[in-house]
Amino acid sequence: MPTPTAPRGSYFESIDDHRYKPTAHAGGAWDPDEQHFSPLGGLVVHAIDRHRAAGPDNGLVLSRISYDILGRLALDECEIQVETIRPGRTIELLEAVVRIAGRPVVRARAWLLAGLDTTAVAGSPVDRLTPPESLTTWPMADVWSGGYVASLDVRPVAPPQPGRTTAWLSTPLDLVAGEPVSPLASYLTLVDTANGIAVRQPPTAWMFPNVDLTIHLHRPPRGTWTGLDTTVSFGPSGQGLTSTVLHDVDGPVGQAQQILTVRPQPGA
Repeated sequence: MPTPTAPRGSYFESIDDHRYKPTAHAGGAWDPDEQHFSPLGGLVVHAIDRHRAAGPDNGLVLSRISYDILGRLALDECEIQVETIRPGRTIELLEAVVRIAGRPVVRARAWLLAGLDTTAVAGSPVDRLTPPESLTTWPMADVWSGGYVASLDVRPVAPPQPGRTTAWLSTPLDLVAGEPVSPLASYLTLVDTANGIAVRQPPTAWMFPNVDLTIHLHRPPRGTWTGLDTTVSFGPSGQGLTSTVLHDVDGPVGQAQQILTVRPQPGA
């Protein structure tokens, strides 16, 4: 008899149409009792996809999403509610709110724009990255703890440097157990990792969590790899910035920005 295939793991399990339970794979890098924001960011897009699927297909394409992280992301059941803020035939604005224990912890807004054929003028001056298949896996878990980081396959294009790294990321895990997920939600599940691949200072000595994430896309990403061409800057007054050019295996797809609060670790 054939050996049964082991079930795939996931970052979340669905409770009902709006509630999800994170698994240990969603555990954070700063605190194992918190969620890493990266898979939660993908889950928000999944909730937006479900909201849109409940209405007529207007052909709009998600082109920007901005997340504000309002508080501690406990590794606990979360609820996501989505509403249309500005309906339209060619431009639409949606808002998603994530609640844990009844308290808003993330507020996200997504702009959707008309999907038109602009192939004749499509292009970017940004070069494609070296394909991930030719690269070696980097043990990111040597720098960061947590179930989320442990779940990743990270392949740098060149050895990571303080404040500067270009790398491919993928994961064998599903975003939500037993649910089909769009390529966009799967891709964005990995984007918030950018702040951890190019650390300027050891996280044992300094904290630099991001309080937001804003993503602009000039085309929908494809494939199972998320490419991050990332630069991290620290200022002299407690702020930092992580800036990333986003890639898929066909080339650049957009950009991401994260503002950081930089502070020494207690007792460091």
